[in-house]
Amino acid sequence: MFWASYLLAALAVLLAWPVPVLLSKARWTARAPMAALILWQAIALAGGLSMIGAMLTWGLEPLGENLLAGLRGLAGLLVGRPAGPATDHGLDPVHVFALSAALLLTVHLVFTLLLTYLRIRRQRNRHRDLLNLLSSPSAHSPATLVISHPAPVAYCLPGGEGPVTVLSEGLLELLSPEELDAVLTHERAHLAQRHDLLLLAFAAWRTALPWLPTSQLAQRAVSELTEMLADDAALGSARRETLIRAIAVVASGGRDAGAAALPPAGPAAGLPGAAEAEAASTAHRLRRLLTPQPALAAGGQSLVVLGAALLLSVPTVLLIAPGLAG
Repeated sequence: MFWASYLLAALAVLLAWPVPVLLSKARWTARAPMAALILWQAIALAGGLSMIGAMLTWGLEPLGENLLAGLRGLAGLLVGRPAGPATDHGLDPVHVFALSAALLLTVHLVFTLLLTYLRIRRQRNRHRDLLNLLSSPSAHSPATLVISHPAPVAYCLPGGEGPVTVLSEGLLELLSPEELDAVLTHERAHLAQRHDLLLLAFAAWRTALPWLPTSQLAQRAVSELTEMLADDAALGSARRETLIRAIAVVASGGRDAGAAALPPAGPAAGLPGAAEAEAASTAHRLRRLLTPQPALAAGGQSLVVLGAALLLSVPTVLLIAPGLAG
C-alpha cells in the first residue's frame, strides 16, 4: 500500500484545489446542469475518500498489501493475535498517527453531516411553526402558503408536515397568472428533485472544511446548478420571456425580504456571502435564459457521467487492489 497512499494523497490534492477551480469556471456546465451536478458529487466523494484513504493506507502499510488485509492485520493486533509476520513488531508512532488522523477525519465529516442535518431540520421546523401562524393556504394552488408581506418572495420548504411552496402577497400582486405558474413550477421542481438533500450535503462539506476554498466553490456551484435545473423544468410549460420576468420580479425582493417575520430555512442560511452568491447566481441564470445556448450533446454528457464514475472508481481501486505495496 506504499504507492497507493501516495497516489491517493496526490488525487486528494488535485480534487481539493485545481479540479474544482477549473470546473467552477467551466462554461459547459450551464448547458448540462445535471451532468455537472453528478460530476461535482463525484469530486466531493472521491476527494473525501482520497483524503481518508491516503492516511488509512499509510497507517496500515506494515499490516497488509491492501486495505482489507491491513484491516485484518489491525484487528488481529488489537485483540493480541497478529495476523502474520508483518504485525510482529506492531505499528510505529508515524503509522499510529496516520491511522488516528484518518479516524478523526472520518468522525469529523460524519458528525458534521449529522449536525448540519439536525440544525437545518430544527430551522425548518421552527420556520414551519411560524408559517402556520403567519400564512394562509392559497385558494388556487395546492400545497402553497401565502404570507402577508409586500415584498416579492417565493421559496419552497421541504420536510415537516409535507413540502410546501411559500409565496408573498406582494409577489401575487406583481405577477401575471402565467408568471405565477412559472414560479410555482420552478419551486416544485426543487421539491420533486430533492435539491434540499444535495444542498445539505454540500453545506455540511463546507462546514466541516471551511479552510478549504473549494468547499465554498462547490456549494455555490451546486446551488446555482439546482436553480438552472428548476428553470429548465419551468421552461417545459412556460415561455422563456415569462420565466425571465418572473425571476427578475422575485430577485427584486430577495429571500431576505421575509427575514423580519420568518427565520432563514435553507442549507446556506447564515453563511458569509450568501446574499452576494445568490445575486451572482440570479445574474448567471438570467444571462443563460436571455442568451440560450444549445444543450451539451448527449455524447458529451455521457462522457461527463462516465468521467464521474471513473473518478469514484480510482480511490476505490487504490484502496482494495493488491500488489500496490511497492
